[in-house]
Amino acid sequence: QVHLVESGGGLAQPGGSLRLSCTASGRYAMGWYRQSPGSDREFVASITYKGANKYHGAAVRGRFTISRDTGNTVYLQMNNLKPEDTAVYYCAADVTNWRLERPDYWGQGIQVTVSS
Repeated sequence: QVHLVESGGGLAQPGGSLRLSCTASGRYAMGWYRQSPGSDREFVASITYKGANKYHGAAVRGRFTISRDTGNTVYLQMNNLKPEDTAVYYCAADVTNWRLERPDYWGQGIQVTVSS
């Protein structure tokens, strides 16, 4: 059983920053999706299991950065936050596909709210 544990969400003002973390019980390609009420789950970013390759979705490119440590933790640094970034953010992991088109595993989700 793979466990993904997210942390770091909360409330930020527009233009502010937050950093999300996700620790897995093993080493996988990992990344983030998000979902706001009434919307489909949206890809945010992904990174290979060694961290050599990264991909960011168009809506966050230039503002969010995914990274990982030498262990099993992935980070999402979110800068210049906008109200439309408000969503539940889900950590995801995959054994083989680093683009996370259909992740094998999901975290429980963590709320990010951007509001003044």
